[in-house]
Amino acid sequence: MLGVGVAERSGFINVAIKLMLNVTPKMLLTPVLILVAIVSHTAVDAGYVLVIPLGGVIFYAAGRHPLAGIAAAFAGVSGGFSANFVPSAIDPLLQGFTESAAQIIDADMQLNPLNNYYFTAASSIVVVAIGWFLTDKVVEPRLRGAEIDGDAEDMPALDEVSPRDRKAFYAGVITMAVGLTLLYFSATAENTPLADPTTGELASYSAPLMGMIVPLIFLLFIIPGIVHGYVSGNFTNSQDVIGAMTKSMEGMAYYMVMAFFCALFIKAFGDSQLGTLISVKGANFLASLELSGGVTMVGIVFLVAFINLFVGSASAKWALISPIFVPMLMQLGYSPDLTQAAYRVGDSSSNIITPLLPYFPLVVLYCQRYVKGTGIGTLVAMMLPYTVALLILWSAFLILYWTLGFPLGIQANYVYPAG
Repeated sequence: MLGVGVAERSGFINVAIKLMLNVTPKMLLTPVLILVAIVSHTAVDAGYVLVIPLGGVIFYAAGRHPLAGIAAAFAGVSGGFSANFVPSAIDPLLQGFTESAAQIIDADMQLNPLNNYYFTAASSIVVVAIGWFLTDKVVEPRLRGAEIDGDAEDMPALDEVSPRDRKAFYAGVITMAVGLTLLYFSATAENTPLADPTTGELASYSAPLMGMIVPLIFLLFIIPGIVHGYVSGNFTNSQDVIGAMTKSMEGMAYYMVMAFFCALFIKAFGDSQLGTLISVKGANFLASLELSGGVTMVGIVFLVAFINLFVGSASAKWALISPIFVPMLMQLGYSPDLTQAAYRVGDSSSNIITPLLPYFPLVVLYCQRYVKGTGIGTLVAMMLPYTVALLILWSAFLILYWTLGFPLGIQANYVYPAG
């Protein structure tokens, strides 16, 4: 979060998003907007405070209904929260809870921080396709009757990227490219210290590279962010960089408070052996139903989607329910990696229809700039087709992905014990 926060506050991420959307052909406006919204997950706040309102601005400038642009961006940012081809801080965060829950059954269980990476990357294509079709064929036609009655002088304008910001962005990109190049040659060099000293593999559990995922994300964002900040003039001294880190951590205050109590809960839950008891009883009950693996996973997806309507935070929710779901499904032979993937599908799909999402009122305000009568019910009704489609089609994609045997992520398995 610190590195991404610096990249965001320096303007590096914001300029990248604007440049990408500014050069997008009109016919590809919807899919590119959704794709940019998905990538913006890497910087948590950027998606909500920049991409979603920018979606309305760009659609309005293109002569399309601005609420359709807001809906498309919201679907990508929040509805597709678990679809991303760029690793982010949420990956090791969820993996940590999954690993702790799995150790209730198997004390030696270790999971890779990128155990769902291949699936979430492939899911980006699915989310873009679903969002593109629904926005252009379902949502926007339904909005034709919604008159744009916002005050003309208050209509947001599409700001141009200044030459100085453009120069700063290119400097940041070059810095990031140099960093990635150095990482590549360091990882592929003969006798590299980043590989597992025993097997020589880069992706094994004991490989130093796998233990460096979080520090690497930090470095690959903070260095380009600092370069962009100084070249653009947004940063003038080290205090500005520290201030950017401080601002990025302000949004983590809620999580840190929740994490404290969740850690106490997980510890007490493990010591009480309730996790083992519930998982065994639950596994026996599910086994007696003789449900197929696909039906079981789809059931998990829909249950998580329902819980998400009342508990919005992905990490806090997983901290509470992973000690139940993960061991229980391990008893049935399903790996923690697969359970986590099912959780991520359910968690993302219903984000866009729950008013308990912290950013939901903000999205309502974005809509009211163009259509004054927009309320919570209006936004829920507008986003409901996305939720229904994501739940059904994304779940089907998970089952198809599983059936075809594609890897979920690095060192991930579908079955437990792995075999």
